[in-house]
Amino acid sequence: MSIITLASHSSLQILHGAKKEGFQTEIVVDKKRQSFYKRFPFIDKFHVYSNEDEAVSLINNIQDSIFIPHGSLIEYIGMERVSKIRIPIFGNRSLFPWESNQEKKMKLLELSKIKTPTRFSDPEEVDRTVIVKLPGAKGGKGYFVARSKGEVKDGIRRLLDKGMVNDQREIIIQEYVIGIPMYFQFFYSPIFRRVELTGIDIRYETNIDGLKRLPSWISQEPSFVVAGNIPAVARESLLPAVFDYAESFVATTREVVPPGIIGPFCLESIVTENLDVIVFEFSGRIVAGTNLYIDGSPYSWLYWDEPMSVGRRISREIKLAKENNRTSEVTT
Repeated sequence: MSIITLASHSSLQILHGAKKEGFQTEIVVDKKRQSFYKRFPFIDKFHVYSNEDEAVSLINNIQDSIFIPHGSLIEYIGMERVSKIRIPIFGNRSLFPWESNQEKKMKLLELSKIKTPTRFSDPEEVDRTVIVKLPGAKGGKGYFVARSKGEVKDGIRRLLDKGMVNDQREIIIQEYVIGIPMYFQFFYSPIFRRVELTGIDIRYETNIDGLKRLPSWISQEPSFVVAGNIPAVARESLLPAVFDYAESFVATTREVVPPGIIGPFCLESIVTENLDVIVFEFSGRIVAGTNLYIDGSPYSWLYWDEPMSVGRRISREIKLAKENNRTSEVTT
């Protein structure tokens, strides 16, 4: 059996982990990036595409394989094409439409009784500092902070003029919560029927983090484009509440989007000065912050006592499922 993924995001970690677990590894790669990925000896086979339709065709023609989705899949290939992937996918493919819709994403969090920022359905309702977000996994591109409904309207107008969104209804307006960003990475295992904490990261965002190093008299509009990730460890007293959130979220997805979360997911959060954890978004697949932990995070060692990246954890779950004739429980 082969493990296959799209070249981007966390593909190196995914295939490195698959090779560690004894799988054949295959990658679907844009011809412009092929030379980069050829550098890595743990990738056994390359499928080179020139356009997105060809990428899906290549994926569908790979026999005896499981495709591993990651955070760039829909951004690179598009939701309509991703829906045409016919080979087994690790995880719950029914979550893809929910992840690509900000309104649905927040609904799942709210149904899970997770603390979230106040949302505003209309710019006219804005009465505090807010952050305006675009749909999909754009790495923060186009996000902006506004202090009034007038600034929100002006910012949305610019996004529409630039063609970054087609309709104002695609945008989500959230209260800007002051605190420390912490992205809690989890893994739900159908094999063990448990939630595992696999790591924590902080996103390193080019403009807003760069502005911290400038004198206060220099004025520039902050942006939130993610360029990298920084490892983090939370104080232990935060973890019980975070686990409660994670387990509630798994239960909600099982009920609302069956069969629910399978494998990696992330609760993207702000920790306030009162140590409240406010979740402003989730990712239903492996996140790029897990790339920090190719040799395992401080948390993954507590479960496995061996190097265990999330990429390897995915293949370990698949291997255990295969050995116990339970592959259908981890793929859709």
